[in-house]
Amino acid sequence: MCTREALTDMRRADLGHVIHVSSMSGHRVPAGSGVYSATKYAVRSLTEGLRQELRELKSSIRVSSISPGFVETEFAGVYNRDPAAIQETYGRFKVLEANDVADALVYLLGAPAHVSIHDVLMRPTDQPS
Repeated sequence: MCTREALTDMRRADLGHVIHVSSMSGHRVPAGSGVYSATKYAVRSLTEGLRQELRELKSSIRVSSISPGFVETEFAGVYNRDPAAIQETYGRFKVLEANDVADALVYLLGAPAHVSIHDVLMRPTDQPS
């Protein structure tokens, strides 16, 4: 719904950039996360489908996706609800911070108009998969 509403405004000026946030889990399926991965695969499909639709319309609106690996957010707390599990999630190696993802978003927005960066895959250097 957010994308639809944003596109309504963007199409009036034929100018804009839709950026979806996916996950590395949309590029592989970690054990025990089949449903979560399925939703992130769906984001990838939505992103590519939208890009194709806008190209067909000869629109200059760009579409991108950012697929981060482990990012320190409230997600682990909501998912695990156990302080030890949260520490296990974020304590094995230095994980991404929200600003790392924001910097990638700024990079996408700063690309020249003739450049379309479709998907940024980013993970902590020490993340094994």
